[in-house]
Amino acid sequence: MEKKTKKIVIAALMTAFTCVATMILKWPTPTFGYIHIGDGMVLLCGIILGPTIGAGAAGIGSMLSDIFSGYVAWAPATLIIKALTAWIAGLLFHKLKSRFSSDRIRKICVITSGFVGEAVMVIGYFLYETGMAAFASGGFSKAALAAGALSSTAGIPFNVVQGITGIVMCLFLLPILLQIPAIRAWVFD
Repeated sequence: MEKKTKKIVIAALMTAFTCVATMILKWPTPTFGYIHIGDGMVLLCGIILGPTIGAGAAGIGSMLSDIFSGYVAWAPATLIIKALTAWIAGLLFHKLKSRFSSDRIRKICVITSGFVGEAVMVIGYFLYETGMAAFASGGFSKAALAAGALSSTAGIPFNVVQGITGIVMCLFLLPILLQIPAIRAWVFD
């Protein structure tokens, strides 16, 4: 029971850290979004807590940051997109890490899983922005969706920068967090 309680507490902390990391440093973009360091926490949620619990922590923490920061229209999409990002990155990391034993190679596992997870984030926001733009222009006709897709491409470079920032933050923070015995055991069991 103590193991379960510890994991619940760490999941709650990771949820809070994800929310705070997303809110604390953010740079607004011309596409009405913002670049933040929270994606590093999203990736860490999936890697440390595992795909399922990590997805919940990442999705909820990111969604709360949208709600608290006045981006309420984005909150439902953020919940799903960030949960998928953490789930895919966590799943891929845990599948790859068992094949490699050196720390240097494990960094490649973090980069690979982070890249795939963040690609999901970029695609997810592109699709959501396309839908929002089409809806705002009067519906989901072919023309409205085409216009929405065209206008949504402007956000892709900013989301890519955010994804790269997240991978770098994860690479920086993971070795520090691995000094905690329980976290090390969760990541490498």
